[in-house]
Amino acid sequence: MTNPESMALRRGIAGTLLFDGELASRGFELNAMCFSFNDTANRAAFLADEDAYCRRYNLTLEQRDAVARRDVLAMIEAGGNVYYLAKLAGIFGLNVQDLGALQTGMSVAEFKQYLLDQGEAAGCAPASNDVGVAA
Repeated sequence: MTNPESMALRRGIAGTLLFDGELASRGFELNAMCFSFNDTANRAAFLADEDAYCRRYNLTLEQRDAVARRDVLAMIEAGGNVYYLAKLAGIFGLNVQDLGALQTGMSVAEFKQYLLDQGEAAGCAPASNDVGVAA
């Protein structure tokens, strides 16, 4: 059962979900599956038969549907933790900046620029290899 206070907190930061104990419990199987992708053989098994692999981890219908649609935001809403989902996203050819762009509704270039701007506003100089990254 969803705690109303928990739901209010989850929606308290625009565009984000608070990953609390309730959401962690709901997403345990999804996150366990994503953790399994640390092993090359498991990534291959997933690619060979995604649905069977998801069933092996007892993903809910909502979670399996989100995986099949490559809908990372729906996976987060279904309890996925972005750090675990990054393993799955990598299989889909996405990186963490792609995930950040999806979460914020920005393009990847806009998200990269946003990160640079936030760092600059905080007084941080970009690393020499970050210069021009948003171009």
